[in-house]
Amino acid sequence: MKIRIIKLTPESLAGLLQGKVSNFITNLPSDAEILDIKIDLFTKQVSIVVRSDSFEDVAENLPIPEFQPSRTVESKPIAKPVVSVKPQVSTEPKSMIAKLPQPQPNRMGSKMENEFSPEQRKLLSFTVKEDCVVVKPVMFLKAEWDDINEVVRSLGGKWVKGDIISYWEIPLQ
Repeated sequence: MKIRIIKLTPESLAGLLQGKVSNFITNLPSDAEILDIKIDLFTKQVSIVVRSDSFEDVAENLPIPEFQPSRTVESKPIAKPVVSVKPQVSTEPKSMIAKLPQPQPNRMGSKMENEFSPEQRKLLSFTVKEDCVVVKPVMFLKAEWDDINEVVRSLGGKWVKGDIISYWEIPLQ
């Protein structure tokens, strides 16, 4: 599996689409191709799945590794601006890599998480979204999948099949 995940903020993606090169990845291989883009408005994160023959091969039972970018320090637009642009007051360059917000404690999410055994919780990540808890496997599940699926179904949840990443959704009640 020669794929990686690039994580950005929605603002940085918008800047790239506008043609602004700012603190962005400079070591992306020339043969890289985008396989999937997902925007998570809850965490304000854009995940771009990229494939390249130059990436190191990773076993399919492991999670998709994150691409480790090297970034430029200066911010320059691709085309010359027509009007003058005021320099930013801040002297520190802002990172374009998405930072996850600190999780807010949620009783219902924690209550559902406690329905799983400690061994199962090590294999899963839990995220509370609008009206449901999203349970994602952090690695390939073999025999454990049936047991976890049974717990999710007992809580009223269902398996959601995605193109690249699949997960369970459990409605909050």
